[in-house]
Amino acid sequence: MQMKTSDFDYYLPEELIAQTPAEPRDSSRLLVYDRQTDKTEDRIFRDLPEYLRPGDVLVVNDTKVIPARIYGVRIGADGSEGGACEILLLKRIDYTHWECIAKPARKLLPGREIRFSDDLSAVVTGRGEEGIRTVEFRFDGVFEDVLDRVGNMPLPPYIHGRLADKTRYQTVYCREEGAAAAPTAGLHFTPELLSAIKDMGVIVAPVLLHVGLGTFRPVKEENALDHKMHSEYYEVSAESAEAINAAKREGRRVICVGTTSVRTVESAAGEDGIIKPQKGNTEIFIYPGYKFKIVDALITNFHLPQSTLIMLVSALIGREKTLEIYRGAVEKKYRFFSFGDAMMIV
Repeated sequence: MQMKTSDFDYYLPEELIAQTPAEPRDSSRLLVYDRQTDKTEDRIFRDLPEYLRPGDVLVVNDTKVIPARIYGVRIGADGSEGGACEILLLKRIDYTHWECIAKPARKLLPGREIRFSDDLSAVVTGRGEEGIRTVEFRFDGVFEDVLDRVGNMPLPPYIHGRLADKTRYQTVYCREEGAAAAPTAGLHFTPELLSAIKDMGVIVAPVLLHVGLGTFRPVKEENALDHKMHSEYYEVSAESAEAINAAKREGRRVICVGTTSVRTVESAAGEDGIIKPQKGNTEIFIYPGYKFKIVDALITNFHLPQSTLIMLVSALIGREKTLEIYRGAVEKKYRFFSFGDAMMIV
């Protein structure tokens, strides 16, 4: 079976790639697409409650981004300092070992020592493909405290500046540290907007997916079906599973905030469409032809051309409709990617 990666391409002027987040968060634009009427509307994100109903379940990913990008220097066998290097933490293996992306990878082979600060260093212990390395950290004190001081927010490569306020790359409901990237559809919510949504009778159901390498890996294969998704850790609590299952039983909508929430609930659902409380790792790849078991509506950002994320959106509304909406968004100068505007599919 073939699915050409190039079929998910679109033209995007560079000036539409958002470099800074909207201020306030809920002032970003919201493009609403109604599948029943085949109509789009241009709104502001704070208008979201107008598209929600009492009894809807809003699924959010409450992962918290760690300051996962660490800059250091390579240390020679004689203890001398070499050139600069960079580590991007992806997934914790145990207390001291992490899976990472290393740059320059060719100079960070097993056995190489890296020094980040006086109280943080590492040794490369394993080698994977495409710059993946396993490293063992050595540090004084609590690792999370050291990382918070030494590390930087892992902004995507298309964002060129550094973030003055680290919290702007976190959702207001983030809880458990472990993500290498933010679930960016959630960045538009303010505490006040969330309160208003809950007050109208919408149930907010948190799930967890630690966003990892998949966010950073473009689809390089000509046939997208040859693309291998990277494994990401997820959890669904008993409370959230029951809230979602009850909504499905009673014909109420399950609305996912972000593609990571979609991937979590679809990974956790059985063929019978019932979610069981669980934790584990998922490599789910959702593309056109996929039969959704849980998701009724989606709030998401505008994604990179030829990415697995635009393929997921295409699975929900079709490739041609997705590209048509994206072309319209470009014409109307919506802001794209992590700090960009939002889209709601109902």
